[in-house]
Amino acid sequence: MAISFALKQKLSTFPLAMARRAGKAKTRKGVAKRFKITGTGKIIRRRQGKRHLLRRKNAKRRRRLGQATLVADCDVPNIKADLPFG
Repeated sequence: MAISFALKQKLSTFPLAMARRAGKAKTRKGVAKRFKITGTGKIIRRRQGKRHLLRRKNAKRRRRLGQATLVADCDVPNIKADLPFG
């Protein structure tokens, strides 16, 4: 089977073109500091609301806010895209 010159030229430059288009995978460091990926692939985050104004929050609420929780399913693809090596 004969391959045309144009097809040969396209195939020879294919990896170079893909490398130019794809870019280098880089981790977003802000995301890496805020989220952790578990061994099973789930994403863990800290709860918001435990930085200040703690006097008015009762002890049960403060304890609950100190625990980590799972990220919502709708946010997982975006976070995984920002953590290419995670």
